[in-house]
Amino acid sequence: MANKAASSSSSSAPPTDQHDETEREQQEDEWLELYGAESGWVEARTHCDHLASLSSDLVHIPAPNAHCNRCEHPDENWLCLCCKEVLCSRFVNKHMLHHFHQANHSLALSYSDLSVWCFCCDAYLDAQLIPQLRPVYETAYLLKFGESPPFRSA
Repeated sequence: MANKAASSSSSSAPPTDQHDETEREQQEDEWLELYGAESGWVEARTHCDHLASLSSDLVHIPAPNAHCNRCEHPDENWLCLCCKEVLCSRFVNKHMLHHFHQANHSLALSYSDLSVWCFCCDAYLDAQLIPQLRPVYETAYLLKFGESPPFRSA
């Protein structure tokens, strides 16, 4: 009779191990969200097949505080590295994204964080390690912060 009572009570409540496992999975999911693949951390590429489309003069560029050429939005703007037009991000009015679709200019530098994005590769590019991107990164950094950027080695 004691066995029957024990088995009926254990079938109505989940075993402690199952509850612990569910809690552990939730903690893992939270950790992955904060620190894992979903956290926004990406590894920038050190090569790109689209660098031939870069403007020949990336030393003379608009200032990082330039507004979007289409909507005049002051923030979240990108510099097209093919024609040097300043356009807003996908988080504003998507003018840089529209520019890529219309002009097929795939390389852009974010004036927010000085990252470089290739729309064709769908990837960030390492502007410090790709020689063709270093001049525009240095110039943008100097214009934004008033000093030369610190560089890391490969």
